[in-house]
This record gives sequence, structure tokens and C-alpha cells, in this order.
Amino acid sequence: MTDNEKKMSESESLSELEEKKLRAAYASRKRKKRIKSIVSWALVILIIGTLYVMYSQYQADRAREAEAMNQSVYAETTVMMQSYQMSIDLSGYIEPYDIQEAKFRTTGPVTDVLVEEGDLVKKGQLLASIDSTTQQANLQNIRNQIEEAELAGSERDVELLRLQEKAALNTLDYTNIYANFDGVVTSVDVDEGDYFEAGDLTVLTLVDISKLKATVEIDEIDMQYVKEGMSAYLTFDSMPGKTVEAYVSYIPMLGRYSDSGIGVVDVELTIDNPPASIIPGYSFEGLINVEGDVSMLIVPQAAVTMNRGGVTTVNRKKADGSTETVQVQVQYLGENLVQILSSNIKEGDVLVYQTRSGVNSMMRMMGGGPR
Repeated sequence: MTDNEKKMSESESLSELEEKKLRAAYASRKRKKRIKSIVSWALVILIIGTLYVMYSQYQADRAREAEAMNQSVYAETTVMMQSYQMSIDLSGYIEPYDIQEAKFRTTGPVTDVLVEEGDLVKKGQLLASIDSTTQQANLQNIRNQIEEAELAGSERDVELLRLQEKAALNTLDYTNIYANFDGVVTSVDVDEGDYFEAGDLTVLTLVDISKLKATVEIDEIDMQYVKEGMSAYLTFDSMPGKTVEAYVSYIPMLGRYSDSGIGVVDVELTIDNPPASIIPGYSFEGLINVEGDVSMLIVPQAAVTMNRGGVTTVNRKKADGSTETVQVQVQYLGENLVQILSSNIKEGDVLVYQTRSGVNSMMRMMGGGPR
């Protein structure tokens, strides 16, 4: 072998050795990268598994809590008779005791306006007049005919003309506006020379404020305690710290349905000699105190079930331990209590009702629910 051939052989051996080293280094880097990737994926899987286990535990805890909340238990309560000093809350607006919105009852130009806004007037006082020339002429013509009929001795004609005279006097009276009661003029919407049609517009408004009144809405349950003449005590923003006494002056024969769908009666209150600081339009709050104690059958609100159609029932425990459903009428009193109004439930009856232990626990924490 020549020197050149030896050199070439050695060169090839070195190249193969370098190539082997590079391949070995590449393979080592590839293994490390694969190991790193495997470790990273293992960590990801471990984290996901941990989160899944935590979420599953959370869901299981929620399910157990929900089951505990929905677990039905039964409670018993005894119907109790309790006595209260009862009062009925009131609210409303003050109105004049009487009001006259005067209109002319005939047509023509206005000849006289005898009052101004703020004037005090007496019952029967003339307030305004409309032209009465035609009416006076008609009346005089009928009277002339009566004289002629009397001279002729025709009693039948006289009788008929007397009726016509009475009608003419009424027509003449329609040209005047009189005060229907003692009061104060609150508006004058007419001037001399104005022309009005019969019944067209209100020309004068007169109010009686020697007394004041108010209409208050009292529900059908409370109406059993309300009688004419009972005192009511009202408070006004215009008189802070003071109370004005009124009385029940009128109870109508008919009630009505309120916007909330319950029966109510519009009861009228009257204030005699009202303070000057109270005028029509002012609002008030107040109450009627029912004389003597009122006895009520009281049960927890939870013992009453509201069914379809607004029917309320309770489950009464029988002597043998079973229960029966009884339809009742109730009034909600607040503080988680209701009054039993039906005569088929009596003091000492035991009522059984279904409740949820979890909810009861929460309600006790908040100060409510059966105890």
C-alpha cells in the first residue's frame, strides 16, 4: 500500500468516527427531549386528574347538601288563642266637607258676578246671574193670561196657567246661581259679559271647610271591628308631632274589589273644627283603635298551605294520629304568623306540616321559620 492510500484510509476512518460521534450526540439529545416531553405530559395529566378529583368531590358535597336541604321532615304546632289590642292602619287625602261646582242652567250673556275668590258666603246667597229678559217676559205674559182667565171665570184655564207660571218661575230661577251652603269661594271663572251655554262649564266653585272629610279603604276582615262614631287618630306632615282626631261618619252598604283583588269598604271619616294648618289635598297616616282586646287563633305561617285558586288549607292531627286536610280562611299578621278565621279550627287543635330540615336550619339562623 502506498503512502497515499494509507493517508486516504486514515482520513476515511476519521470521518466515520466523527459521523458516529455526531449520530451519538443527536441520539442523546433526542432521548433527552423525549424524556422531557414525557415528564411534561405526565405533569399535565397529574394536574388534570387532581382537578377532576377535586371537582368530583365538590359536586358530591353539593349533592349531599342539596339532599339535606330537600329532606322532608314533619313539624307540629298547637293552635293558640291570643289576645291583642288591635288597631287598623289608615291612609288617605283630606277633602272639603262639601263642594259646589256651579254651572248656569240656561243660555245667555252674564249680567252679574257678585263674588270674588276667597269670599265667605252664606247658604242661599246670590253669586252670579245670566240675562233673564226672555224669562221675565214669558213669566209676565203668563200672569197677564191668568188675569184674563180669572175675569172670564174659567177655572180650568186658570189652573193650567198657574202650572205654567210655576214652570216659568223655575226657568227664571235658572238664570241665577246661589250658594248651597255656608262656605268659601275658591274659584271664579266668569266675568260680566261672558256668554255661556246651559250646563257648559263650571263658573264658580264653593267649598265648605268648616269640617273636613276623608275616604279610607278598609279591608273586609278589619271591617268587622269598625262602627260609625269610632274615633280615628290622624297625623299630618304639616303638623309634626301632633295628632288630629276624626271619627267614622259613614259606612256604605256596598263594598268593592281593590286592585289587589280583596274586598274593601270605602269608609268616610269627618274632622270637626279642623286646625287651620290642614287644608284639602293634604295626605295623612292614621289608625283606628279597636276598643277592648281582640282574641285571635294564631299559628305559624309555615303551617298553612296555599293551593291552586288561592285556597288555603291546614293538616289537622286526628285522635288516632292520622291527619285530615281542612280548608281555612286566614289573615297574615307578619312575623311569620297567621290568624285563623275559620270556625272549623279551634284552640288546642294540633296542626302537622311538612318542612325541610336544611331550609329550617337556615331560617333559624336568620331568625325565622318554625322553632
